[in-house]
Amino acid sequence: MKYCQLTPNERFAIYLFLQQNYSLTEIAKSLNRHKSTISREVKRNTGGRGYRYKQADQWAESRRINSKKHIKFIPEVKALVVNYLKEDWSPEQISAYLHERKSHSISHETIYKFIKHDRMFGGTLYKHLRQSNRRRRKKYGSGTNAKGTIKNRVFIKDRPKSVEKRNRIGHWEGDTIVGKNHKGSIVTLVERKSLYVKLVLCKDRTSQIVTKGINKILKNVSDKVTTITVDNGKEFSSHQDISKTLDAKVFFADPYSFWQRGINESINGLVRQYFPKGSDFSKITQKDVEKVERKLNSRPRKTLGFKTPNEIFWCAS
Repeated sequence: MKYCQLTPNERFAIYLFLQQNYSLTEIAKSLNRHKSTISREVKRNTGGRGYRYKQADQWAESRRINSKKHIKFIPEVKALVVNYLKEDWSPEQISAYLHERKSHSISHETIYKFIKHDRMFGGTLYKHLRQSNRRRRKKYGSGTNAKGTIKNRVFIKDRPKSVEKRNRIGHWEGDTIVGKNHKGSIVTLVERKSLYVKLVLCKDRTSQIVTKGINKILKNVSDKVTTITVDNGKEFSSHQDISKTLDAKVFFADPYSFWQRGINESINGLVRQYFPKGSDFSKITQKDVEKVERKLNSRPRKTLGFKTPNEIFWCAS
């Protein structure tokens, strides 16, 4: 049955039925309407004095008219929204940032409508929204063989409990993202409190190359590195070299316990926006990776009160 709007006469009937304490189911049967239609009508059009049919009709007409209006921004706001979308910010991030920093009030729902309207007329802003494709969980290690290759590991159970609180800068999580045909990798490191990210492109996943990459990108911020928590991949078997170079302690999550490095898993998902699964890492450069790093660190995050990782990381004492 094709849906059609309730008529003024039907709204008058609903009003009378409600006055006689009819249930929504009884009203729906009497008007030959679906119960959800009656429920939605009463919920949306009940005011401080209850459901009144004339008021309900006026409100419904007002919504109908407003829904047909084009989404309009003043040029300044439109330019800002478009710019931040192209930086891959989410509508929610843009809305909060404009409200806090630019004194512009615009809801994320309005930004979504703007994107939809842009797409209808051939625009491509929608391509900057995060995709909802399912991401396969990575399996950590390869059973007992993987465990046996890493000597002198210290497991997460021996990591200071204070690390969990995320109230101090200096505690990192580390992982690797693998390229097409397992050739090449990107080491992802995230500081737990600030969500500040460091990325490095490696030609392979050998422990020598990965260790060299980690030491290189964290050396300049070594004063902000106290612990690093990684998984049980063989690429981290030279963890003692990392500890010595950075004067930091390296801890290992329990095998197959990805949730113990949940922040890193989330960051990997963000990085995959730019380098989807199956990407050929031989065709990208460290500059490409650093560009993504800058984007992630300058993007306001909801969990940070819509501040950026840069602000939290570099402003910390």
